[in-house]
Amino acid sequence: MIINANTKIAAILKQHPDALEAIISLNPKFEKLRNPLLRKLMAGRASISMASKISGCSINDFFTKLKPLGFEIDSLTQPATDEKKKIPDFITSIKKDQIVDLDVRPVLASGTDPLNIILEKIKSIQAGQILKIINTFEPIPLIKMLEKKGFATYTDNIEANLVETYFYKKSETVPIETTSTADASKGWDEILHRFKDKTQTIDVRELEMPQPMLTILDALDKLPLGIALHVHHKRIPVFLLPELAERKFEYRIKEVSDSEVHLLIFKP
Repeated sequence: MIINANTKIAAILKQHPDALEAIISLNPKFEKLRNPLLRKLMAGRASISMASKISGCSINDFFTKLKPLGFEIDSLTQPATDEKKKIPDFITSIKKDQIVDLDVRPVLASGTDPLNIILEKIKSIQAGQILKIINTFEPIPLIKMLEKKGFATYTDNIEANLVETYFYKKSETVPIETTSTADASKGWDEILHRFKDKTQTIDVRELEMPQPMLTILDALDKLPLGIALHVHHKRIPVFLLPELAERKFEYRIKEVSDSEVHLLIFKP
């Protein structure tokens, strides 16, 4: 396989089984690629050129690591100039007084989920304003939810562990309403009995955000017919619930303690 600055990391990993370890050895930042879900998410988007910018390695560093694996090197092709995501109009015409900053990194560092803080702030954003969330990762579940509500979004990966995501509120946005979980615990024992010996269990309590939601959705994509997914979580995944409704899944929730929640997700 011939590779150049614009070759996607996903294509390289698919071509050779040892390419993963070769790339990880370049920089500790690539350790995230060991996680299959993050690898699927990140590697499909990033080229060698983009990965070199993220890590601080040079493009030639990648070539040097990959050449012994049998890759042919095209060092003449220059990095594409349009690699970066197209910047939307609301960003190019942005004014300082439109922006409301919300830095959730201290909240995350304390071990607290910033979800409620973000949702409260979102409710206060007026038409024409932009909420800029400063975070350590791209908040994909939040982006998906707010785009469905009519918000325009843009994410700028500044550097490792520094991501700025912009949410522009247009006048026609739909009011933000989180799915109620008041009745979600009813019938837990009945549903658990119905799917006795017909469940798959996953534990996402130790995963960093946004991996829990991505892991659950990936498991649901592969869930056999007639099987329920039993999820061990740290908290009620509020962003996940509207997504389940769209996919025609039902769920039951059992709060075991302040730091442990069980979910049963199934097709009716």
